[in-house]
Amino acid sequence: MTTRIDTCFAELKKQGRSAFVTFLMAGDPDPATSLAIIKALPQAGADIIEIGMPFTDPMADGPAIQAAGLRALKAGMTLKKTLDLVRSFRTGDNATPIVLMGYYNPIYIYGVDKFLADAKVAGVDGLIIVDLPPEEDDELCIPALKAGLNFIRLATPTTDDKRLPAVLANTSGFVYYVSITGITGAASADTAQVAAAVARIKRHTALPVCVGFGIRTPDQARAIASNANGAVVGTALVEALKASLDAENRATTGTVNAVADLVKVLAQGVRAAPQAAE
Repeated sequence: MTTRIDTCFAELKKQGRSAFVTFLMAGDPDPATSLAIIKALPQAGADIIEIGMPFTDPMADGPAIQAAGLRALKAGMTLKKTLDLVRSFRTGDNATPIVLMGYYNPIYIYGVDKFLADAKVAGVDGLIIVDLPPEEDDELCIPALKAGLNFIRLATPTTDDKRLPAVLANTSGFVYYVSITGITGAASADTAQVAAAVARIKRHTALPVCVGFGIRTPDQARAIASNANGAVVGTALVEALKASLDAENRATTGTVNAVADLVKVLAQGVRAAPQAAE
Protein backbone atom coordinates (compact mmCIF):
# COMPACT_ATOMS: atom_id res chain seq x y z
CA MET A 1 0.00 0.00 0.00
CA THR A 2 1.30 3.44 -0.96
CA THR A 3 0.91 6.20 1.63
CA ARG A 4 1.02 9.96 1.18
CA ILE A 5 4.58 9.81 2.55
CA ASP A 6 5.67 7.38 -0.18
CA THR A 7 3.98 9.54 -2.83
CA CYS A 8 5.64 12.70 -1.48
CA PHE A 9 9.17 11.26 -1.60
CA ALA A 10 8.59 9.81 -5.09
CA GLU A 11 7.50 13.25 -6.31
CA LEU A 12 10.43 15.03 -4.64
CA LYS A 13 12.83 12.53 -6.19
CA LYS A 14 11.48 13.49 -9.61
CA GLN A 15 12.06 17.15 -8.72
CA GLY A 16 15.59 16.32 -7.56
CA ARG A 17 15.25 17.84 -4.11
CA SER A 18 14.93 16.92 -0.45
CA ALA A 19 11.87 17.20 1.76
CA PHE A 20 11.36 19.98 4.27
CA VAL A 21 9.72 18.44 7.33
CA THR A 22 8.24 20.69 10.02
CA PHE A 23 7.37 19.80 13.62
CA LEU A 24 4.91 21.61 15.87
CA MET A 25 3.02 20.57 18.97
CA ALA A 26 -0.71 19.91 18.56
CA GLY A 27 -2.76 22.47 20.45
CA ASP A 28 0.06 24.96 21.06
CA PRO A 29 -0.78 27.62 22.17
CA ASP A 30 -4.47 26.68 21.79
CA PRO A 31 -6.35 24.30 19.48
CA ALA A 32 -7.72 26.97 17.09
CA THR A 33 -4.38 28.76 16.60
CA SER A 34 -2.60 25.43 16.26
CA LEU A 35 -4.93 24.45 13.40
CA ALA A 36 -4.43 27.83 11.70
CA ILE A 37 -0.64 27.43 11.88
CA ILE A 38 -0.69 23.86 10.56
CA LYS A 39 -2.99 24.88 7.70
CA ALA A 40 -0.46 27.60 6.76
CA LEU A 41 2.55 25.24 6.64
CA PRO A 42 2.20 23.64 3.16
CA GLN A 43 1.85 26.99 1.41
CA ALA A 44 4.88 28.25 3.38
CA GLY A 45 6.95 25.35 2.05
CA ALA A 46 6.50 22.35 4.33
CA ASP A 47 6.47 19.05 2.43
CA ILE A 48 5.68 16.82 5.41
CA ILE A 49 4.18 17.88 8.73
CA GLU A 50 5.02 16.22 12.03
CA ILE A 51 2.55 16.97 14.81
CA GLY A 52 3.51 16.34 18.42
CA MET A 53 1.05 14.54 20.68
CA PRO A 54 1.18 16.46 23.99
CA PHE A 55 2.37 14.34 26.91
CA THR A 56 3.26 15.13 30.51
CA ASP A 57 6.63 13.31 30.52
CA PRO A 58 8.35 13.89 27.15
CA MET A 59 11.82 12.51 27.91
CA ALA A 60 13.43 13.08 24.50
CA ASP A 61 12.25 16.69 24.20
CA GLY A 62 14.25 19.75 25.11
CA PRO A 63 12.87 22.67 27.15
CA ALA A 64 11.20 24.47 24.21
CA ILE A 65 9.17 21.46 23.06
CA GLN A 66 8.42 20.38 26.64
CA ALA A 67 7.01 23.87 27.27
CA ALA A 68 4.95 23.64 24.06
CA GLY A 69 3.44 20.37 25.26
CA LEU A 70 2.56 21.89 28.62
CA ARG A 71 0.96 24.93 26.93
CA ALA A 72 -1.12 22.59 24.79
CA LEU A 73 -2.20 20.45 27.75
CA LYS A 74 -3.12 23.57 29.71
CA ALA A 75 -5.24 24.69 26.73
CA GLY A 76 -7.16 21.40 26.97
CA MET A 77 -5.45 19.44 24.18
CA THR A 78 -5.97 15.68 24.22
CA LEU A 79 -5.11 12.81 21.87
CA LYS A 80 -8.69 12.79 20.61
CA LYS A 81 -8.47 16.53 19.89
CA THR A 82 -5.14 15.96 18.12
CA LEU A 83 -6.91 13.55 15.76
CA ASP A 84 -9.69 16.13 15.35
CA LEU A 85 -6.99 18.65 14.37
CA VAL A 86 -5.75 16.33 11.62
CA ARG A 87 -9.31 15.72 10.45
CA SER A 88 -9.93 19.47 10.22
CA PHE A 89 -6.65 19.96 8.31
CA ARG A 90 -7.67 17.25 5.83
CA THR A 91 -10.84 19.12 4.85
CA GLY A 92 -8.61 21.56 2.93
CA ASP A 93 -5.53 19.45 2.17
CA ASN A 94 -5.63 15.82 1.12
CA ALA A 95 -2.04 15.61 -0.11
CA THR A 96 0.42 16.80 2.54
CA PRO A 97 1.63 13.86 4.66
CA ILE A 98 0.91 14.07 8.39
CA VAL A 99 3.04 12.20 10.94
CA LEU A 100 2.11 12.05 14.62
CA MET A 101 5.13 12.08 16.90
CA GLY A 102 5.24 11.34 20.59
CA TYR A 103 5.14 8.69 23.28
CA TYR A 104 3.33 5.40 23.70
CA ASN A 105 1.50 6.10 26.96
CA PRO A 106 -1.35 8.27 25.55
CA ILE A 107 -1.91 5.74 22.73
CA TYR A 108 -1.94 2.83 25.18
CA ILE A 109 -4.53 4.62 27.33
CA TYR A 110 -6.61 5.48 24.23
CA GLY A 111 -6.46 1.84 23.10
CA VAL A 112 -4.16 0.74 20.27
CA ASP A 113 -6.79 -0.66 17.90
CA LYS A 114 -9.16 2.27 18.43
CA PHE A 115 -6.33 4.78 18.03
CA LEU A 116 -5.08 3.25 14.78
CA ALA A 117 -8.59 3.10 13.32
CA ASP A 118 -9.36 6.69 14.35
CA ALA A 119 -5.95 7.95 13.14
CA LYS A 120 -6.42 6.34 9.74
CA VAL A 121 -9.90 7.83 9.32
CA ALA A 122 -8.66 11.27 10.46
CA GLY A 123 -5.99 11.26 7.75
CA VAL A 124 -2.80 10.42 9.64
CA ASP A 125 -0.10 8.83 7.46
CA GLY A 126 2.63 7.80 9.87
CA LEU A 127 3.75 7.50 13.48
CA ILE A 128 7.01 8.26 15.27
CA ILE A 129 6.86 6.82 18.79
CA VAL A 130 10.17 7.55 20.44
CA ASP A 131 9.93 5.24 23.46
CA LEU A 132 9.00 1.96 21.73
CA PRO A 133 12.12 -0.02 20.73
CA PRO A 134 12.05 -2.68 17.97
CA GLU A 135 11.75 -5.39 20.64
CA GLU A 136 8.21 -4.07 21.29
CA ASP A 137 7.07 -4.06 17.65
CA ASP A 138 4.03 -6.22 18.44
CA GLU A 139 2.69 -3.45 20.71
CA LEU A 140 2.10 -0.83 18.04
CA CYS A 141 4.45 -1.05 15.05
CA ILE A 142 3.06 -4.23 13.47
CA PRO A 143 -0.60 -3.25 14.10
CA ALA A 144 0.12 0.22 12.62
CA LEU A 145 1.61 -1.29 9.46
CA LYS A 146 -1.40 -3.59 9.13
CA ALA A 147 -3.68 -0.54 9.49
CA GLY A 148 -1.89 1.13 6.57
CA LEU A 149 0.17 3.65 8.55
CA ASN A 150 3.90 4.12 8.16
CA PHE A 151 5.92 3.42 11.31
CA ILE A 152 8.96 5.68 11.25
CA ARG A 153 11.92 4.70 13.39
CA LEU A 154 14.65 6.85 14.86
CA ALA A 155 18.32 6.09 14.30
CA THR A 156 20.94 7.97 16.33
CA PRO A 157 24.71 8.51 16.38
CA THR A 158 24.90 5.59 18.83
CA THR A 159 22.97 3.17 16.57
CA ASP A 160 25.84 0.96 15.35
CA ASP A 161 25.87 -1.44 12.39
CA LYS A 162 24.98 -4.34 14.66
CA ARG A 163 21.87 -2.56 15.96
CA LEU A 164 20.77 -0.88 12.72
CA PRO A 165 19.09 -3.91 11.06
CA ALA A 166 16.80 -4.33 14.09
CA VAL A 167 15.92 -0.64 13.99
CA LEU A 168 15.14 -0.83 10.26
CA ALA A 169 13.32 -4.18 10.26
CA ASN A 170 9.73 -2.88 10.31
CA THR A 171 10.40 0.77 9.52
CA SER A 172 8.49 2.33 6.63
CA GLY A 173 7.94 5.78 5.13
CA PHE A 174 11.37 7.12 6.03
CA VAL A 175 14.11 6.77 8.60
CA TYR A 176 14.49 9.67 11.01
CA TYR A 177 18.16 10.22 11.81
CA VAL A 178 18.68 12.11 15.07
CA SER A 179 21.82 14.12 14.32
CA ILE A 180 22.94 14.69 17.91
CA THR A 181 23.06 12.67 21.10
CA GLY A 182 20.74 14.24 23.64
CA ILE A 183 17.48 16.11 23.66
CA THR A 184 15.89 18.32 20.99
CA GLY A 185 17.27 21.81 20.62
CA ALA A 186 20.46 21.04 22.54
CA ALA A 187 23.10 21.58 19.85
CA SER A 188 23.70 22.08 16.15
CA ALA A 189 24.20 19.21 13.73
CA ASP A 190 27.70 18.56 12.35
CA THR A 191 27.30 18.38 8.56
CA ALA A 192 30.24 16.05 7.89
CA GLN A 193 29.18 13.62 10.61
CA VAL A 194 25.61 13.68 9.35
CA ALA A 195 26.71 12.97 5.77
CA ALA A 196 28.70 9.93 6.93
CA ALA A 197 25.84 8.67 9.09
CA VAL A 198 23.26 9.03 6.30
CA ALA A 199 25.55 7.15 3.90
CA ARG A 200 25.93 4.37 6.48
CA ILE A 201 22.17 4.06 7.00
CA LYS A 202 21.60 3.99 3.24
CA ARG A 203 23.87 0.95 2.98
CA HIS A 204 21.24 -0.87 5.04
CA THR A 205 17.98 0.46 3.57
CA ALA A 206 16.39 1.89 0.42
CA LEU A 207 14.13 4.13 2.51
CA PRO A 208 14.56 7.93 2.44
CA VAL A 209 16.59 9.27 5.37
CA CYS A 210 15.50 12.53 7.02
CA VAL A 211 17.68 14.34 9.52
CA GLY A 212 16.41 16.25 12.53
CA PHE A 213 17.56 17.81 15.83
CA GLY A 214 19.88 20.81 15.65
CA ILE A 215 18.71 22.55 12.43
CA ARG A 216 17.88 26.22 13.00
CA THR A 217 18.99 28.30 10.01
CA PRO A 218 18.47 28.20 6.23
CA ASP A 219 22.19 27.47 5.77
CA GLN A 220 22.02 24.52 8.17
CA ALA A 221 18.86 23.28 6.44
CA ARG A 222 20.56 23.53 3.04
CA ALA A 223 23.67 21.70 4.27
CA ILE A 224 21.64 18.87 5.79
CA ALA A 225 19.29 18.61 2.78
CA SER A 226 22.26 18.23 0.44
CA ASN A 227 23.26 15.04 2.30
CA ALA A 228 19.86 13.58 3.17
CA ASN A 229 16.40 13.08 1.69
CA GLY A 230 14.86 15.50 4.16
CA ALA A 231 15.60 18.12 6.83
CA VAL A 232 13.40 18.26 9.95
CA VAL A 233 12.97 21.48 11.93
CA GLY A 234 11.05 21.60 15.20
CA THR A 235 12.62 23.53 18.07
CA ALA A 236 13.28 26.67 15.99
CA LEU A 237 9.62 26.78 14.90
CA VAL A 238 8.35 26.17 18.44
CA GLU A 239 10.62 28.96 19.73
CA ALA A 240 9.32 31.35 17.03
CA LEU A 241 5.77 30.50 18.09
CA LYS A 242 6.59 31.08 21.77
CA ALA A 243 8.23 34.43 21.01
CA SER A 244 4.99 35.63 19.39
CA LEU A 245 2.80 34.94 22.43
CA ASP A 246 1.71 37.50 25.02
CA ALA A 247 2.75 37.48 28.69
CA GLU A 248 0.06 34.88 29.48
CA ASN A 249 1.21 32.60 26.64
CA ARG A 250 -1.82 33.45 24.54
CA ALA A 251 -1.72 33.77 20.78
CA THR A 252 -1.40 37.23 19.25
CA THR A 253 -2.24 38.52 15.78
CA GLY A 254 1.36 37.71 14.78
CA THR A 255 1.51 34.09 15.94
CA VAL A 256 0.55 32.28 12.72
CA ASN A 257 2.83 34.47 10.59
CA ALA A 258 5.73 34.14 13.04
CA VAL A 259 5.83 30.42 12.29
CA ALA A 260 4.87 30.59 8.60
CA ASP A 261 7.49 33.25 7.83
CA LEU A 262 10.28 31.16 9.39
CA VAL A 263 9.06 28.08 7.49
CA LYS A 264 9.30 30.06 4.22
CA VAL A 265 12.92 31.03 4.89
CA LEU A 266 13.95 27.53 5.99
CA ALA A 267 12.15 25.96 3.02
CA GLN A 268 14.19 28.15 0.69
CA GLY A 269 17.32 26.78 2.33
CA VAL A 270 16.19 23.19 1.72
CA ARG A 271 15.22 23.96 -1.88
CA ALA A 272 18.62 25.56 -2.51
CA ALA A 273 20.40 22.30 -1.64
CA PRO A 274 22.12 20.34 -4.43
CA GLN A 275 20.52 17.14 -5.76
CA ALA A 276 19.29 15.05 -2.83
CA ALA A 277 21.45 12.09 -1.90
CA GLU A 278 20.45 8.76 -3.40
